Amino acid sequence: MYRQGDVLIVPLAPEEVPPQTRDAHEEPRDGRGRMVLALGEVTGHAHAVVGPGRLLREPGGSGAMLLELPGGGRLVHEEHAAITLPKGWYRVIRQREYVPGAVRLVAD
Repeated sequence: MYRQGDVLIVPLAPEEVPPQTRDAHEEPRDGRGRMVLALGEVTGHAHAVVGPGRLLREPGGSGAMLLELPGGGRLVHEEHAAITLPKGWYRVIRQREYVPGAVRLVAD
């Protein structure tokens, strides 16, 4: 597992990759060619992956994300050390927090 700030990246074994990835929506890259996993609402900084691959949003209400890195990649952020990710599939999990009456994604 890899953690950078409020983003957790969990490696998936081939048999754990959901079959519905063919129906998933591929997220576009940003203007710098990065796959953005989380954008900081306060700072504008981004947890992003650099390298070849795809960032997919699973169908359904949860909007969970899957990351495919056929040749590996690097997770970068302006305020954190870069993390090298080996080739493979990953589930991207955003940290959540409880506030009275709701559960929300942590704002960076």
